[in-house]
Amino acid sequence: MGNLGIGEILLIFLVLLLLFGGKKLPQLAEGMGKALKNFRKAVQEPDEDEKTEDKETK
Repeated sequence: MGNLGIGEILLIFLVLLLLFGGKKLPQLAEGMGKALKNFRKAVQEPDEDEKTEDKETK
């Protein structure tokens, strides 16, 4: 149910193009990329914090 095919991706792209226009789309994609990068970093940081806490307690 979570798999997107080529048709669905094209439809999403066309809707975004209509909503935001050609000039705003690259800015939107850049913002999404930065947000995804920050999210991944935030998800990985608690694991690193737990490792340092384990070392401190030993």
